Amino acid sequence: MAKELSEEQILRIMQGIKIPPQPQILVDLQMEQVMPDPDMGRIAKLISQDVGLSGTVLKVVNSPFYGLRNRITSVQQAVCLIGLDSVVNIINGLSIKSQMSDETIVNMNRFWDTANDIAQVATTVAKQVGFPNPDLAYLLGLFHNCGIPLLMSRFDNYLQVMEESYAHPELRVVDVENQHLNTNHAVIGYYTAKSWNLPKVLCDVIAEHHSATRYFTSDHIKDSEGKTLLAILKLAEHICGNYHILGRQQVDLEWENIGTEVLTYLGLGEYDIEQMQLNFSEMGIGFQNYRY
Repeated sequence: MAKELSEEQILRIMQGIKIPPQPQILVDLQMEQVMPDPDMGRIAKLISQDVGLSGTVLKVVNSPFYGLRNRITSVQQAVCLIGLDSVVNIINGLSIKSQMSDETIVNMNRFWDTANDIAQVATTVAKQVGFPNPDLAYLLGLFHNCGIPLLMSRFDNYLQVMEESYAHPELRVVDVENQHLNTNHAVIGYYTAKSWNLPKVLCDVIAEHHSATRYFTSDHIKDSEGKTLLAILKLAEHICGNYHILGRQQVDLEWENIGTEVLTYLGLGEYDIEQMQLNFSEMGIGFQNYRY
């Protein structure tokens, strides 16, 4: 039976959560809430498509209040454990649509769209290569760039810095951000993921997701769950055109450095990638389907 939280408990757990939810997701959730018989499965599916909502739900269910022995990594399972009333309180607590300008929503669309697409592709890749926990791949795809909206809210020039970072022929994305901002979205994402009580392996991969070169061009890094997740993520980013949608670049410089090694590690070939790109393009996923 779901264990309900008070408003005060939810507010305390939600401290530090600043990633705005997608306005359309909030609308869809609110419409489902007022139905005579709300569909918890649909509610869970909607929440799982949003970074801020998913992170908050997972933080709540993994908080000491529930005292669970095993950490929950499935949004669907978390929603069932929390219960409808607490989920509604969480959604209402994050419902800040009125505080977002039209310009902010447009800029955030680049982040929201890539997060959802990469999460879906990462799950598919994980299943194809036999990774035993596709839920982890989904969460990594959804959360790996969660530092971006936080930096967008802190620095007015962050989008320009991000585009410059993706364009640099030698430095890592995070190196360019460090030069301009004295921090970067991978570091911010790592601490945000920790605050959400995400599994350690996800936090670590989020911290390293723009440092993949040393994992795939060095003989000193052994096979591990984290390395496999990182490989899945980099492939999903490439298929989704992350470099183009977020970075506004025509060439995926990161993939050019590690792509061959990543595919070898995952046991995939160029033909596999072409088929994935075609299949996902038909589903509306990929930069070819994205309109600024």
